[in-house]
Amino acid sequence: MSQKKLSLQEQLLKSGLASDAKAKQIRSEKHKQVKQQRNSAEQALDEAKALAQQAKIEQQLRDKELNLQNKAAAEKKALVAQIRQLIELNRQTQDANGIAYHFNDHNKVKTLYISEEMRNSISHGLLAIVKLDEHYEVVTAEIAQRIKTRDANTVLVFNEPNGAQSAEDDAYAAYIIPDDLMW
Repeated sequence: MSQKKLSLQEQLLKSGLASDAKAKQIRSEKHKQVKQQRNSAEQALDEAKALAQQAKIEQQLRDKELNLQNKAAAEKKALVAQIRQLIELNRQTQDANGIAYHFNDHNKVKTLYISEEMRNSISHGLLAIVKLDEHYEVVTAEIAQRIKTRDANTVLVFNEPNGAQSAEDDAYAAYIIPDDLMW
């Protein structure tokens, strides 16, 4: 006689130890439990995906900010290199035995020794004094204007040409300044 193996539930039902209603209730509870576990696993997976997506967005924002900072630093470096090149290629030779020309650099009086002709050109706006690192150089007005468009703080002394100021605007037009006056 070949007897099929019966499941424990069927054996309990056959022997009368469990009822059909009780079996249905147990199956229903087990089904709810499996479904709840599946939902909690899906919910945990969804939370992990959301956290990963948020981390990815934050990383993209940080990368974008870093790229902007790097770009700004590169632009500033290029601008400094342009100013350096303009000054080095167009600087005028100074005269170590010349006269002292005093000027202001951030509330400190500095001195350059230049020829009389250069001093007159600076006062008439034909030449200008610019700062290169910790040194001071004399360049033409055209170069000083080009440097000023890139960085105004580099140009220390840049006088307007004499013809640019009208006599009407000058409060001291009636006073004559001697040619040999130096400070």
